[in-house]
Amino acid sequence: MDQFFHPIPNIKIEDNVPMKSASRLFATLLFTAALLPTTVAIQAAGQPADQADGEALYKQKCAMCHAPDGKGYSALKTPDFTSPKWQESKTNKEIADTIKNGKPGTAMKSFADQLKEDEIEALVKYIRSLNSEKKKQ
Repeated sequence: MDQFFHPIPNIKIEDNVPMKSASRLFATLLFTAALLPTTVAIQAAGQPADQADGEALYKQKCAMCHAPDGKGYSALKTPDFTSPKWQESKTNKEIADTIKNGKPGTAMKSFADQLKEDEIEALVKYIRSLNSEKKKQ
């Protein structure tokens, strides 16, 4: 009769096929789990990962003051990010600096301690995508 793994030393293991199957299953599950976050990021709304991240960050950090559609709120005096005029008046560096450092004399606070550099860049790209002039093309 075949013997399988036994915790007591000096026992001969003649057939370890179940152990090999378990090892293969574990390796497959580990490999799949390692790839899952990458697959999810690539598939996010059919958009590049940075675009999806920028949109998610915008909804989480910006939409409450700048509106979900980016048009802003006149009562809060927040800019309309969809306006081609506003988009043309700001450089990417100015937008990034405002996100990092806030805007003195307004409710716009600094996010330097809450966002990493790549997250700020993703937000700038997303804000640029809100330009209504680009959406017409």
